Formats: sequence, C-alpha cells, structure tokens
Amino acid sequence: MDSLKLSRAFTLIEPGPVVLVTTNDGARDNVMTITWTMVLGFSAQFAITTGPWNHSYAALRESRECVLAIPAADLLDTAVGIGTCSGADTDKFARFGLRREKAAHVRAPLIADCLANIECRVVDFVDQHSIVVLEGLAAYYDGTRDEKRLLHAVGDGTFTADGEGFDRRERMRDKLPGGL
Repeated sequence: MDSLKLSRAFTLIEPGPVVLVTTNDGARDNVMTITWTMVLGFSAQFAITTGPWNHSYAALRESRECVLAIPAADLLDTAVGIGTCSGADTDKFARFGLRREKAAHVRAPLIADCLANIECRVVDFVDQHSIVVLEGLAAYYDGTRDEKRLLHAVGDGTFTADGEGFDRRERMRDKLPGGL
C-alpha cells in the first residue's frame, strides 16, 4: 500500500449520501447542499454538519426545522450548483428549476425532483463540532423514479454513486433490531 496524507484520510470514510436541506425563514425558502450526513442508530434521527458559513443556517437555527431532500445521481450537477452559490443573493429554487411540494409538518418545502424527502425537527446543535441533530417527522420515497442511485461526496470535488446492490435480508432477518 502507498502512504496517504493523514489530512486526506477523511476521503476514505465518506459519511453518507449528499442531501439537499431545505429551510424557510418565515419569508422565503432556501436550499443548501450538505455532503456530511449521518444516521444516529436505528431510529429516525440524523445529523448534518453545517454552521454560520451557510446562508440557510440562520433559518435552520431560528425555525428549528428543515427537510432532508435526497437527490439521486441524475441530480449531481444540480446538487453541486446549489452548493456553489448562496441563497443570500440567489433564489435557488428558480435558478435550478426545483419543484416544491408542501410539507405536512414543517414550513420548509419538499423537493419533488428528489428520490426521497424527510421532514425534520432540530433537536440539538453541537456547536463544538458544527453538528445539527435532527428528528424525522415524516418520510417520503418516489419509487417510480428511474434513477435511484445515491450520490456520495469523496471530499475532494469528486463523487461516487451507489452501484450494484446485494440482498442478504433472508440471512440477516433475525439479526437486525426489529427484524426486517
């Protein structure tokens, strides 16, 4: 094996799929791209990393709610575009032609173009690590979409998409919390 700079070790363990996080500040919707996400256990709790450097952060902190919209691989360029401009001076929904859907439990909109959406409430801010802990309130999945591969950011400007799946449900049925 070749040596890898320790400062690049994070590229070996990407934390989860790219998500688009929608917020509403009481007047306007916004969306940001987050490439660091995490599931917390087997419940509907999640974590994202963000902070004051993102325009949406103020709305997230104030409203304490958001939607995690999960794009499939066909939205890679949209996700990158959203992540490379600011909602401070750009209506990202208009610029990227995103279709909003009304959420049932939060003011932030669902994104109809995405494979899935999870309405969330903020339960904690871990400022020391720029982590926002979220509790899922409702989840939606569009099984009719042709593209279902999730995007993963490597951390150096490159991305991967999920590949071939392997089904081991029968073998693991009695080993997972709550069964399958």
